Amino acid sequence: QARLVESGGGLVQAGGSLRLSCAASGRTFSNYAMGWFRQAPGKEREFVATISRSAISTYYADSVKGRFTISRVNAKNTVYLQMNSLKPEDTAVYYCAADPVFSTVAATPGYWGQGTQVTVSS
Repeated sequence: QARLVESGGGLVQAGGSLRLSCAASGRTFSNYAMGWFRQAPGKEREFVATISRSAISTYYADSVKGRFTISRVNAKNTVYLQMNSLKPEDTAVYYCAADPVFSTVAATPGYWGQGTQVTVSS
């Protein structure tokens, strides 16, 4: 079973940047497409970004396009989410997700991390 552990969350002022990391273990990392989701207080969990197994393809939610960048280093079993120009509405718990199928990881991934809190102050 894949295990996903997020890190890098914290408190940042609006306009600032953070980089989230997700370390994977338990399975062959390069066999999995990876994704990031977020859940703000009182709201449903929403898709943020996904990246294919080889990193050739990426896909972003409209709300983060141009500000966030997803990347991965298969040799380190790690996926990243670089977040720039952060806004207060980006405040949420951010979750890493994994699935063998690229199209599935953006919708109903099979594996989830425990989440990391990102708070953007105005």
